Amino acid sequence: MMSQVNPQAGGVVQPSVLTDPAERGEVFHAEPRKNKMSRGRWLREVGWRYIVGVLAIVYAVIPIMFILSASLNPTGSVSSSSVLPQAFSLQNYTRLFTDPALPFPLWFRNTIIVAVSVVLVTIFCSALGAYAFSRFRFRGRRGSLFGLLLVQMFPQFLAAVALFLMFTAIGEAVPYIGLDTIAGYILVLLGGALAQVWLIKGFFDSIPRELDEAAVMDGATHTQIYFRIILPLVRPILAVTGLLAFIGVIGEFILASIFLRDTEVKTLAVGLYGLLESDKTNNLGIFCAAAVLTAIPVVLLFQYLQKFIVGGITAGSVKG
Repeated sequence: MMSQVNPQAGGVVQPSVLTDPAERGEVFHAEPRKNKMSRGRWLREVGWRYIVGVLAIVYAVIPIMFILSASLNPTGSVSSSSVLPQAFSLQNYTRLFTDPALPFPLWFRNTIIVAVSVVLVTIFCSALGAYAFSRFRFRGRRGSLFGLLLVQMFPQFLAAVALFLMFTAIGEAVPYIGLDTIAGYILVLLGGALAQVWLIKGFFDSIPRELDEAAVMDGATHTQIYFRIILPLVRPILAVTGLLAFIGVIGEFILASIFLRDTEVKTLAVGLYGLLESDKTNNLGIFCAAAVLTAIPVVLLFQYLQKFIVGGITAGSVKG
């Protein structure tokens, strides 16, 4: 209760009541609202997502656990392998590097050489082609794009017979790039060096052309614009295409089994398949140990490229 002067009442002091509890210094406690979701509604709207996620994780983890368990199993047989490891031994891993009948380090080196070479050339050629199709307008542009799309619709192994005959004749003239050579196999895989043009071109199209025009006004050439302005902005898509190409080369088996028949030039896919085909019962542990070691470069490459992918997305979302 407090008093105030009313001028119309001739200066008479009239009381006024503060109706707000906060003005009176009182503490007002509101009752909490009960918005608790029922169990049935939570299961229908949210819970089923958790169930699907858990099932997907279990579906993906079980094969990995089986491979790890079999690689650590010293007996290395199909009957003694299970999802959970029954024994722990590094015998299978040791045998990969000590058994002269299993040239695993040589196969691993051949695979890395082929994968790195193909990835670098594929990214370079695809990025150049995507830049040309995105920034320039020339005769035959639309037809070339549809031609690339049409070629990608047919898998490469459909031309395996033609490639085999071609490289047989080439090997007679130039033995270094013929059959049973790493260089020849790399040339075969580089036939799809422009396979990522469509994917990279879509990323190039999202970059404003005003950047190119501003650089031209500053006196920059097309080479300087491409290497110093455009490429740093498209690192996320280059990382994705490089990772996809790397995984594809490591897992490629059909062409490798045709062109790489000698033991010294085989890749991991061909060598490990021959190892498992020779004795499926007793070589399972060695095969699984080699599969675990083969997955390490892919995981490391993904972890390294992840910062470029995430960093490029977050950098593009910052204003200024």
